[in-house]
Amino acid sequence: MIFVIVGTHEQQFNRLLIAMDGLVQKSVINEPVILQTGFSDYIPQNCQWKKFLTAQEIESNIKQARIVITHGGPASFIASLQVGKIPIVVPRQKKYGEHINNHQLDFVKFIEKKQNNIIPVYDIRNLENIIINYDSEVKKKDNKGLTNTQNFNQKFSEIVDDIFPK
Repeated sequence: MIFVIVGTHEQQFNRLLIAMDGLVQKSVINEPVILQTGFSDYIPQNCQWKKFLTAQEIESNIKQARIVITHGGPASFIASLQVGKIPIVVPRQKKYGEHINNHQLDFVKFIEKKQNNIIPVYDIRNLENIIINYDSEVKKKDNKGLTNTQNFNQKFSEIVDDIFPK
């Protein structure tokens, strides 16, 4: 199963939902896909979806998913990392009306460089290839100690300290 999280930001993220729905329609994806659609107005035709999920539903879906795809909100992709999964991260972008600025784009680039433990997708046209080659993409990433919460928290703390020096 593939689980997609777009978060709770008040702007749509149709771009990701349309891409996922299309990949299922074209049979590029041949497994169940669950979408959390948030405030998007696109209605998926080929995937199971719900606007919002409880924290327990999100946690359960993340644990069950073979692949987790998230927006660039840290809480969403950190939840995947905490259970030992390398998430595909598609940052919301201002130019598509998905956010008020490009902070998700900037943050995802920073995490990619600093941690190398996420699979970023900056151009939605690359999503199909990333999903098809997910297992080989994961092998390129630093997934040592992802199940060790203390190790993760330490690395995340270092990132926050880099962003907000004391």
